Amino acid sequence: MLNKNIKLIIAGLIVITSIWQFTENNIGNGIFLLLLTIIPIFLYFRNEYILLAFLKLRKQDFEGAKKWLSYIKNPESALVRKQQGYFNYLHGIMLSQTNINQSEKYFKKAIELGLSMDMDLAVAKLNLAGIALSRRRKLEATTLITEVKKLDKQNMLKEQIAMMKEQMKKI
Repeated sequence: MLNKNIKLIIAGLIVITSIWQFTENNIGNGIFLLLLTIIPIFLYFRNEYILLAFLKLRKQDFEGAKKWLSYIKNPESALVRKQQGYFNYLHGIMLSQTNINQSEKYFKKAIELGLSMDMDLAVAKLNLAGIALSRRRKLEATTLITEVKKLDKQNMLKEQIAMMKEQMKKI
């Protein structure tokens, strides 16, 4: 895996090579190289291993997603802040199947670091509300569920929210 700064250096070198090609009257090569700079810049903002882990999660392949995330050795230095949030978010989703205590830690860290999409933030908070309910912290679960309602603009989590409210009535 390339460090985030190395990706920017590669993009800069490609731009310099593109400028050199323009000065040599190789306009086609220069344009192609300028278009090629999009790849390292895209990978700076969207980490390749996190994208591959998301693809594995769409197929419910938790082991494959865990394998791709394991390639990221030091997320603090290799990833941008939002990518670190998604790194923790993915770990939280995978661990929510087996170990609720660790998944809570990852979800809280993901919310702290920030997630780009409101839906991802809503899912993380909904999972935290479920964990709070399992530990009988009704007040914390209630505040998290109200935040989830605000974030869920397309009402995709409506059923899960209703189930959580039913569980809260039992406590």
